[in-house]
Amino acid sequence: MTRRYDLLIFDWDGTVVDSVGPIVANFQTAIRDLDLPARSDAQIASLIGLGIWEAMDILFPDLGRPRLQALFTDYRDRHPNRRMDHGRPFDGVPAMLDALRGQGYRLAVATGKGRTGLDQSLESAGMADWFEATRTADECASKPAPDMIEELLWETGVAPEAALMVGDTEFDLAMARNARVDAVGVLCGAHDEARLVRCAPRTVLQRTADLGDWLAQ
Repeated sequence: MTRRYDLLIFDWDGTVVDSVGPIVANFQTAIRDLDLPARSDAQIASLIGLGIWEAMDILFPDLGRPRLQALFTDYRDRHPNRRMDHGRPFDGVPAMLDALRGQGYRLAVATGKGRTGLDQSLESAGMADWFEATRTADECASKPAPDMIEELLWETGVAPEAALMVGDTEFDLAMARNARVDAVGVLCGAHDEARLVRCAPRTVLQRTADLGDWLAQ
């Protein structure tokens, strides 16, 4: 069977791992500890997928990035051993990814996480060696800029038309569009179907675990 795609690029949070709840909880803890203005869970969840500073610029536009960076850098330094809850893989996703690897698909990750957070989450999920290339928001311009995907394509030697982006937010799908790469949306994460459809993905799936069946059609 001829495959349309060689490289499958996955967002991480809300796509591979069920981590929207833990991310929101971690943000809320930091906001309370730093005595920042209250923000709702929905406001925070809607920005998952962006880099942390891009999200903070939207959540606290009056504070300014230099002040926010100083506050959060000091907060992190005062809690050096605090390990975030990175969530667990969605049901069926590890088996699907393993099957796709067995079929010869190449796997990559493009995430709004930082490098340390992604490495910890990959290790926790037992997938540290499953993805041949990964990019994080502290290594590239934040989504929806195309940089993460473009660097992954360069590293793997894959043409844009042979790659597929899979993500749960409009930021993921807009990044794919900006990189001239096809995309599939999934409804198990942060954004609803209406937001995903606006980015014109190839399809929108209920679960990431359904991707293997869609690729086989």
